[in-house]
Amino acid sequence: MSIGLTGLENKIAIVTGAGRMRSIGRPIAVTLARAGCDVVLTGTGRAPERYPEDERAAGWQDIESVAEEIRGLGRRALAVVSDVSKPEAVEALLDRVTRELGGVDVLVNNAGATRGTDRVPVVDLSNEEWHRVLGTNLHGVFYMSKTCAQRMVAQGRGGSIINISSLATRLLAAETGAYAASKVAVNALSTVMAAELGPHGIRVNAICPGIIDTSRLDDVGRGEMWAGMLKAFVPLGRAGTGEDIANAVTFLCSDQGAWISGQSIYIDGGHNFTPRRPQ
Repeated sequence: MSIGLTGLENKIAIVTGAGRMRSIGRPIAVTLARAGCDVVLTGTGRAPERYPEDERAAGWQDIESVAEEIRGLGRRALAVVSDVSKPEAVEALLDRVTRELGGVDVLVNNAGATRGTDRVPVVDLSNEEWHRVLGTNLHGVFYMSKTCAQRMVAQGRGGSIINISSLATRLLAAETGAYAASKVAVNALSTVMAAELGPHGIRVNAICPGIIDTSRLDDVGRGEMWAGMLKAFVPLGRAGTGEDIANAVTFLCSDQGAWISGQSIYIDGGHNFTPRRPQ
């Protein structure tokens, strides 16, 4: 006898940064829909010329394509171009969600700054890049969490907030100053909010993915270097998938995850911090 997840039927979920075809956000949105949620998808409205080759070949339409997948599952989907780093945009988003769907029960803060010229030593990191990365990764999580939590408290029916963090909070690798700092702060914010919102029946957790096979890591390639990295650092022998993260998110938002809050959960295949020696 199989036991499915419960408690998500007809809930309203918001998933930020949900427009990429090979990603974490898209599987999270689709898996929540399969569990019974109606889903709001946000993205920044990427120009088609910025799409990877496989998205262009597939005729991908960013958050609209994910919205169509969700509607195909029989759930409502609302695709909204919105910048989480702008508090006024976040307020407008929540006003629209409340008006059109009736509130919010689940928030997944998945939107993340693109990998750019921030991956340099701190002494070479421009102020502009520092603010760009923290603007989305930290300030965006703060604005979305604060605004959604205010609505959840007012609704009086509890809720769940999941912040997508990173294994980088443990690695703290050189040349990741802005990214690592933003994600460490997200973990701290998640724990603090869990303590504050628990009395209102609102759970807050951070999920920290390890190496996930998405278009975000296409600059690494998928050849010998990729295989060697996995062999050296991941005991389970493979990269994670967006579905691996989506399954954990959905569990935490369900009735079965109802006593889990204030946690930073690492989903990384047992990532080793010391590379394994060749056999």
